[in-house]
Amino acid sequence: QVQLVESGGGLVQAGGSLRLSCAASGRTFSRHVMGWFRQAPGKEREFVAGISWTGGSTTYADSVKGRFTISRDNAKNTVYLQMNSLKPEDTAVYYCAARRGYDVRLDVGQYDYWGQGTQVTVSS
Repeated sequence: QVQLVESGGGLVQAGGSLRLSCAASGRTFSRHVMGWFRQAPGKEREFVAGISWTGGSTTYADSVKGRFTISRDNAKNTVYLQMNSLKPEDTAVYYCAARRGYDVRLDVGQYDYWGQGTQVTVSS
């Protein structure tokens, strides 16, 4: 069982930066692929970024490539999402998720555990 708690969301102007954190409980964190998803009002939840067990492999949605960076610290049971050059269209609730598999997946249904989400609002 893995429990996830996100933090770091808030209100920022376009062009600004935020860093989201996701703290995980459980001794098997290092054996879970981690992902960040987001959901804007009236839209489906979508994949943003994912990272492998060791952090050696990362995957990004085209919409955030070059602006967002996912990383993890297995000693601290924490995964991060550094978001730079934020745009109003990045406004959403951001969710951290974990899956027991070996590779990053883009499908919401492939993840086993979810956090409660943190709101990110980017003003123009």
